[in-house]
Amino acid sequence: MHTLNLGILAHVDAGKTSLTERLLHTAGVIDELGRVDDGSTRTDSLDLERRRGITIKSAVASFPLGDTSVNLVDTPGHPDFIAEVERVLGVLDGAVLVVSAVEGVQAQTRVLMRTLRRLRIPTVVFVNKVDRAGAREASLLDDLRRKLAPAMVPMNTVTRGLGGRDALCVPYAAQDAAHRARLVDVLSARDDALLEAYVKDEESVTYGWLRDALAERTARTEAHPVYFGSAMTGAGVDALVDGVTRLLPPAEELPQLPLSARVFKVERGPAGEKITYARVFTGALRVRERIALPGGGEDRVTSVRVFADGADTPRTEAGPGQVARLWGLGGVRVGDDLGEPQVPVKEHHFAPPTLETVVDPDRPGLRGALLAALTQLAEQDPLIGLRQDDIRQEVFLSLYGEVQKEVVQATLAEEFGLAVTFRESTPLCVERPTGSGAAAEAMKDEGNPFLATIGLRIDPAPIGSGIAFRLGIELGSLPLAFIKAIEETVHGTLRQGLLGWQVTDCTVTLTRSGYAPRQSHAHAVFDKSMSSTAGDFRGLTPLVLMSALARAGTAVCEPMHGFRLDIPADLYGAVLPVLTRLRAVPTGQRTDGGAWTTVDGLIPAAQVRALERQLPSLTRGEGVLEASFDHYAPVREDTPRRSRTDHDPLHRKEYLLRVVRGAGARTA
Repeated sequence: MHTLNLGILAHVDAGKTSLTERLLHTAGVIDELGRVDDGSTRTDSLDLERRRGITIKSAVASFPLGDTSVNLVDTPGHPDFIAEVERVLGVLDGAVLVVSAVEGVQAQTRVLMRTLRRLRIPTVVFVNKVDRAGAREASLLDDLRRKLAPAMVPMNTVTRGLGGRDALCVPYAAQDAAHRARLVDVLSARDDALLEAYVKDEESVTYGWLRDALAERTARTEAHPVYFGSAMTGAGVDALVDGVTRLLPPAEELPQLPLSARVFKVERGPAGEKITYARVFTGALRVRERIALPGGGEDRVTSVRVFADGADTPRTEAGPGQVARLWGLGGVRVGDDLGEPQVPVKEHHFAPPTLETVVDPDRPGLRGALLAALTQLAEQDPLIGLRQDDIRQEVFLSLYGEVQKEVVQATLAEEFGLAVTFRESTPLCVERPTGSGAAAEAMKDEGNPFLATIGLRIDPAPIGSGIAFRLGIELGSLPLAFIKAIEETVHGTLRQGLLGWQVTDCTVTLTRSGYAPRQSHAHAVFDKSMSSTAGDFRGLTPLVLMSALARAGTAVCEPMHGFRLDIPADLYGAVLPVLTRLRAVPTGQRTDGGAWTTVDGLIPAAQVRALERQLPSLTRGEGVLEASFDHYAPVREDTPRRSRTDHDPLHRKEYLLRVVRGAGARTA
């Protein structure tokens, strides 16, 4: 039996979890459909998910479809929980992108489709809610082609009752001339052999050939089949199931290769034990097998449960293509590769959190317990940043939005018994170098207590490139362990720039190096006071790097969100001045020819919450705002500063007092 790891993705409220329920019901895994509003769905298992009616954590459900075993991964649709989608993408064989037939292509829909195409994950589109008033078909297809991808191929149509409970969706027949013509039009532009055969003899291009060609182009993400239907009534779902099994490629089965698996979820069991979710690409994960961990060391797998036939069942091993729950791997984190990585190098597919808040326990004596609880939550969600200011005794948490803040607060109360309050969220800015700067310090220089020589140059890099470390010294002139210590410290130091923000989009080059070789007194053992250690390079790197950064200079950039605002047309004149006061910049405005106006634009992340608060009174409660991260832009006035939480290498004397005293560094 083949295995297909299938992700269900959508903008919030498009009906993603309802579709998951319908697929499980169609496959016979559940006897009765659950409802999101009733909190009875199978994949929304957390009490908090059931109460709020939204998906917060990704969930896996398994079911058979013919000779294919499908592992269905339901992901959150709310942008505040995009981190859950982030970690799932690397383990999928294919995806169903759910779009509402009423609301159409929304902000999160566009973000998800761009990412799926960039990662080359084969994707079919399910247009849900054709039974709802206001549902569209032809115009929505045009929107899909214009806003998501041009090669959208409808595979069925609503033949009756569009917008009503009796909506009927019928697959196109092989004999349908218009359907064949659409297939030929899309596929011939991407398949020279098919085009040549069609030009010579139209009849030679059979429907079977077209279907096979569509499967091939879907697998290459060059085409996207579209199915209309309703998860609530089941209309069109059989056609979708047929498309998933026929058009999406199953997982490769490569048992003979070494183990390669990826962790995409971590949770805690009833006794607090860590449970790891991993997808196996090659080889096998076996019970009692010792697994090397990416951070060093190893753990033993004590139990394996594999998702199959509607449940996760105990097994002695998990093989290629399978998703397993593992016990015993206490040292793993979300995103870790187990064994030999056989899949592309991990990268962030979505923007990092753009907001930060201070978390205060209701009782000061519980600060240690709070930090431990937040550390455990951050372990399950690596895109949540956690930092502690020991001087001010404050704990900072980076988040995507206010809904996520409410969920963290509820989770701390229910799972850890901690009542907390959050301060007002502030935007997370970044610093970018505005020029180039270099600095160097040598052993035996006055004021250098470290047995190390380091020269560093920092240069601006293209936007979005992150931080790159380069060697400008001759290979072999410095031991690899010392180079590694410098590189790791560079990345750690740049978490706080000249004004306290994360430094990004730069290249750091090691231009000079020197060290004291391993030495000892005559007839004595090794004397570390005469020999360089990695600690010398870790201690000196921040001083040299921040000196270089100070000479380069930085610009603080704030997160900007792209927004779409739907408001009554007669209120446009009243809303526009408010947008201006909030530093929003409209980039487009259009009307539907009637009562509604849509405004597109950019707004600082710091002002999104203020716009949300004012919108109901401004628009008689009818305005709808969608906003998601777009880019970072330089702050033009009142440059914000962020308090530092490290030893602050910008103040050399205090830094040396703390670091040298703590590490026991030597003077050469």
